[in-house]
Amino acid sequence: MKKKKILLIEDDKNLLLNVKNFLEEEGFQLKTALDGKNGLDTAKEWKPDLIICDINIPLKDGYQVLAELSKEKPTKTIPFIFLTAKIEKEDLRKGMQLGADDYIFKPFDLDDLLNSIKIRLEKTSFRNNPKDASHKEKPEKETGKNKVYELDDKILISTGSKMQFCAIKDLKFIKTENPYIRLKFCDGKISLIRETLEDWEVKLPAKTFIRIHRAAIINTEFITKIEKLASTCYLIRLKDETEPFVISKRYSSRIRNRFS
Repeated sequence: MKKKKILLIEDDKNLLLNVKNFLEEEGFQLKTALDGKNGLDTAKEWKPDLIICDINIPLKDGYQVLAELSKEKPTKTIPFIFLTAKIEKEDLRKGMQLGADDYIFKPFDLDDLLNSIKIRLEKTSFRNNPKDASHKEKPEKETGKNKVYELDDKILISTGSKMQFCAIKDLKFIKTENPYIRLKFCDGKISLIRETLEDWEVKLPAKTFIRIHRAAIINTEFITKIEKLASTCYLIRLKDETEPFVISKRYSSRIRNRFS
């Protein structure tokens, strides 16, 4: 079977390489561009089956790239997925009016990206071959807030000035730091994300992660010691963490049920 061609336009070189390597391992043929102008030229010349494009890129932004491609017959039907770290409703509306097929919000995990790609390609294939039963649209996998992660799933996080993929199993704890939550991984990497602890509580693997406070969730694989201070009060120490976590009275029964 001929490999599907994907054009990735992204100015973060580390993210570009990570996504490129992943999609090539999944069987796709990739070309990349670090700015909108080169991305636009590559799209017109190569005519990929799908385009993934960051919004904030040099020379021409993602909206300009999509707008120009939409004007030309050979490229106007190419499925187009935006990558973005943050977006306002007006920007979302603008992208949809231009013909964007999907938005993937950073941080994202690889399964969400792959699922979006497959859905767009299947829809294009079905549109081109409506009588072929093999191209019937399939239900979308759960993504975003509805997704439940597995330990080997990887998510894209921002650590300082870099974007990189980290495995859920390496996530040591999450703490609330309004209006953000702080994710800390076992290798010391820290990322601040504008989400809620409630969002993460429902999508983390329940066998491994446990909420111990209204402001904290921990990975039980990193527990080194549990200290009982009173009948309803505990301290939990995690590997390589100097400060213990205090278990609130509200959540102490979870600790007793899990480790009794």
